[in-house]
Amino acid sequence: MKQFHMTYEGAGSFSAKLEEIRQYCDTNPAHTVVFRIYSCDMDQEHIAQLCSLLDEKMPQAFYFGCTSNANILDGALSLAEVIVTCTIFEYETTRAALLQYPFTEENYKAAVDDLKKHCESNPWVKSIEMAATIMNMSMRGFCDEMSSLPREIQVFGGGAFNPNMDDDIAWVFSKGNGFLERGIVFLLLGGEDFHAQSTYISGWKPLQRRFLITKADKEILYELDGKPAFDVYKRFLAIEKNDNFFSNTLEFPLFLEHGKHNILRCPLSVNEDDSLVMSSDMEENAYVKIAYGDPETILSSIWQDGQKISDFHPEVIQTFSCAARKAFWGDENISEETVMFRNIAPTDGFYTHGEFIRLDGDMLNFNVTLVIAAMREGEMVEANQKAFFGPTFRKRNKIPMIWRFVSFIETSTAELEEMNRKLIMAATTDGLTRLYNRTEIERRIREALAESKRDVSGGGLCLIMLDIDNFKRVNDTYGHREGDLVIIGLSDVLKKAAEDSPEISVGRWGGEEFMMLLKGKSSDRLEELAEEIRKDFMSISFPNAGHQTVSVGITRLQDNETVDSLCSRVDKALYSAKETGKNRVVAL
Repeated sequence: MKQFHMTYEGAGSFSAKLEEIRQYCDTNPAHTVVFRIYSCDMDQEHIAQLCSLLDEKMPQAFYFGCTSNANILDGALSLAEVIVTCTIFEYETTRAALLQYPFTEENYKAAVDDLKKHCESNPWVKSIEMAATIMNMSMRGFCDEMSSLPREIQVFGGGAFNPNMDDDIAWVFSKGNGFLERGIVFLLLGGEDFHAQSTYISGWKPLQRRFLITKADKEILYELDGKPAFDVYKRFLAIEKNDNFFSNTLEFPLFLEHGKHNILRCPLSVNEDDSLVMSSDMEENAYVKIAYGDPETILSSIWQDGQKISDFHPEVIQTFSCAARKAFWGDENISEETVMFRNIAPTDGFYTHGEFIRLDGDMLNFNVTLVIAAMREGEMVEANQKAFFGPTFRKRNKIPMIWRFVSFIETSTAELEEMNRKLIMAATTDGLTRLYNRTEIERRIREALAESKRDVSGGGLCLIMLDIDNFKRVNDTYGHREGDLVIIGLSDVLKKAAEDSPEISVGRWGGEEFMMLLKGKSSDRLEELAEEIRKDFMSISFPNAGHQTVSVGITRLQDNETVDSLCSRVDKALYSAKETGKNRVVAL
């Protein structure tokens, strides 16, 4: 595999370069030739002239391209408006195909269905590279459809863009298909000697606090935790609603939790209702975290993941980097992210409006992310492997200051959360048994009763009240230490009875008395469960007190019930069990 990269600044110099490539192909194996064209020049006539030269000079070659925010040439930001890369595949088994379709939310499925048919009829396909116009378009349905492609096929690419980030105009094109302002192009590559590998690098790190998306519609994020989404940026980061909003939030995009992957989403602007316009789709009932990024943090991720690309021994590397990353770094520094990859293999690409990659079979649409696609022909040759870090590279070992602050804040937050958890535990649990205390079990009964009144069925709520028989005699005869063991013994039986059901709550009512609340389906086992508890407790032999018994009262919720009347009735049932011989279950 051989790669040529060049700029297009007019027909004369470009024709000369094409002649050089043609001569190379005449004297070297050149079974498949692919040109990629990325353009910040929005004049279609200029690009059409370039395509005409390719048709004339290299009629056997494939070519495709798109408009871009900026371009990557030889691993660095290119100052040229148009770059052209030529990949020459030297194995006769390597094959290619180009597909282009109209692309809107109404017809994307037809495009993907036809792509699937091509893959089914051409089992040689191993990778699909794509360029698409995706401005103001939801990608969720498209990604779902693409996920059903054969699992072994690598998919990667980027969204066509405009050099002006505020301009919605973008287009794609390919050989024989012309230009489409709402379109998608697929380059299919494969063959038994062709190999591809793709990965992505973020570099932004999530903070600990999670927020639930309570309202969203496509790219509009309305609410987080039931509050206007902008509140998160204003409250936690002191970011104001002004002309600098986008540049300020570039350092703090949101990580959307999507299955096994965190997907970056960048807020673009704030609406009057304090909802946020995001860079791509948001998902209701999913969680997000604020992410933070700084140059050292981002480069550390690239240093860590870049070696994986080197281990693949690629001959060509394609990069698809978000235009938001370029805005974050600035033109002077953005090349730091990609320039090291040219130590491994020729590296080219463009700055996108959204990045695509398929991971574990799932097609994902990223933002603020760098997608890397590595390709080679033939098996890996260890002698040909090149180090990711060049000879003049010096990795900086100093921990970035922001990492130290984040570590301090998150450790402090974790300690405060643990302290809060312990305080809540102390306020709601009984110290001896670790069951709920009376205040908490009463609160739960009151809450369950309110829920049952909202339920049209009006049932499914029961109480079990228990009292250890002759407990004063245990304390008087064997001491309070033995008495505590008996109380703990009964609490262990109750815990076991409730351990498999979140619908059962158990609390210490006071002294040797206990209360159980049963909701939902657990209430169907009221009588059976009460009897099991009585028998299980009676089977325990305590060190000095031996076997003990418990009296049990049970009751079910009745119409127009109050907490007081419900608790009073179960107390009467327990009293009846005591009065009629103890060690029994009585229902009222």
